[in-house]
Amino acid sequence: MRAARPGTSRAGLTLRVVTESTGLAALSAEWADLYARSSAATPFQSYGWLSSWWRVYGSPGRLRVFLAYRDGRLVAAAPLRLEHRLGCRVLTPVGGGQSDFTDIVVDDAEGDAGLRDLRAGLLAQPGWDVIDLPEARPGAAIRRLAETWDGRAWTLPASTCLQLPGRPIEQFLDGLNSRRARKVRASLRKLDAVDVSVAEVEPDRVRASTAELLRLHAMQWESRAINTQHTQPSFMEHLAGAARALVAEKHAALWEYRVDGRLLACDFTVIGKDFVGGYLYGAHPELRARVDLITMLLRTNLAMTHRLGRPVLSLLRGDEPHKAKWEGEALVNQRVLLGRGSRSAAYAAMAGVRRAGGELLKRRCPRLAERVAAWR
Repeated sequence: MRAARPGTSRAGLTLRVVTESTGLAALSAEWADLYARSSAATPFQSYGWLSSWWRVYGSPGRLRVFLAYRDGRLVAAAPLRLEHRLGCRVLTPVGGGQSDFTDIVVDDAEGDAGLRDLRAGLLAQPGWDVIDLPEARPGAAIRRLAETWDGRAWTLPASTCLQLPGRPIEQFLDGLNSRRARKVRASLRKLDAVDVSVAEVEPDRVRASTAELLRLHAMQWESRAINTQHTQPSFMEHLAGAARALVAEKHAALWEYRVDGRLLACDFTVIGKDFVGGYLYGAHPELRARVDLITMLLRTNLAMTHRLGRPVLSLLRGDEPHKAKWEGEALVNQRVLLGRGSRSAAYAAMAGVRRAGGELLKRRCPRLAERVAAWR
């Protein structure tokens, strides 16, 4: 079976579409090269993350990866899959709800002219009504594409992401209010007294460490409302595969925390071009009772952010109280909808209605809304 079919050419740009897993598997080197040339791309658009997700969650016949070549070189890629929603053929991102940021990948050298060529190529492709990317961060390439879109385009506010300046925690405390800073310093002293050791996991140990992370994560949420997805073997398979690839490529780090030689916490952190982001951690209730876990994780991640020269540490999706108390800067993702034809307008209208319902839930039942937000 063919993995890709030829598409349209315009001013040197050729678009083709990968529709099968074998075609995706062949893109590793090209994708890595394009990723390196795209300053807007995040680890959630890296080949390791996307290929692992598709291997675990992908459905045969649904893959739609649009590849744009100029003079034989890959200059843009839109990793999408086909779904049917509300009577529409909808292209949604490979990576799904497990990705905190969703986007396309575009070579910086292409500029606006390249986006216009990509737009023309996508509009010429049959078989879809709406492109729906739910979590486009500020500066995302899909947001720039929306600004030049010939058809109908809509944006809706999506998740809030809080971010902290990329400085060691001792320097970071200087920017907090004095009361909060005193509490954190007390937490740091308690951490030092407990003597928690921290070690970065090498790629060949990532799978075993990921299993420990999810085991500890389940213990951490015992008797509370956990995201049940995190308890599924499929999530373990995806996260272990993606983490190994990202750690090997320096797009992520996995940390283990021990007390007296016992593994009591693990933390998986992604490393972007302009941020470091805390993705998922697990901690034994015993450690939770002895130290402030968030302070412990932030000390490690802020130090790494500073060492790597990244300007910010992102707490990724969600503005829950345990994140808000760190007084970070709030950035709002956007849900970007690109449509064509009459069906797309109805789809966008329903998306707006559903978002309004979510905002109403947040106002009337804030605790339930917090639980929903935590189900990342």
